Amino acid sequence: MRICPGPDRFSTVSAGAPGPCGVFALETENSTRVDAVRYWLALVTVMTLPPAIAHWLIVHPFVRVWRRAGSAVTYAVVFLVFAACGWAIFRARDWIMQVDYGTDPWLWLPAAACYGLAAWIQIQVRRHLRFRILVGLPELDPSGHGGKLLDEGPYARVRHPRYVAVLLGIVAAALFTDFLATYILIPVTAAGLAAIAWFEERELASRFGAGYEEYRRRVPMFIPRLGSD
Repeated sequence: MRICPGPDRFSTVSAGAPGPCGVFALETENSTRVDAVRYWLALVTVMTLPPAIAHWLIVHPFVRVWRRAGSAVTYAVVFLVFAACGWAIFRARDWIMQVDYGTDPWLWLPAAACYGLAAWIQIQVRRHLRFRILVGLPELDPSGHGGKLLDEGPYARVRHPRYVAVLLGIVAAALFTDFLATYILIPVTAAGLAAIAWFEERELASRFGAGYEEYRRRVPMFIPRLGSD
């Protein structure tokens, strides 16, 4: 049932009822569903992305400390920080999500383009990035020399293709959800990923030495060179 204009200003009718009021109710119901999807996608994005960035900003700068502590302790601490940040954001959701610019179908096409490109990059990355590398286990190897240098596939074009995909993904989410909070996440994510990449490269240079320095000179950080093979 939906509320529509009537003799008493508002009256309830079935969403499928014939006539203008029934059409209005059906459109309102569909709009409400889209708004719910936008809201929850925005909220999940805001709850998970900042803690994920904080995770790597906790690990990368202090990797020697975490190596001594061990991977189990490291991920236990990281999980607690992630959960605490997510819970705090959820509790403050009414304030964080208060500015909603509304449903704008004109933004869906660029959102789909950004998401499609992000998904394509992630597929290419996962062909070369095994799970243990994805979660940072080689970095936590006590020897300080775990893993191998990735310089194939998308890593032959840019040094951090996964971060490029993440940024494209948040742009897609912001355009589709159209909340101020998700738009604010775009520069926050860009700055966070740049900081993570800087700390990560410092650790990779320490782990792989001259091999990584040569790779860094040869391959750009985020934006591929035009005309490169």
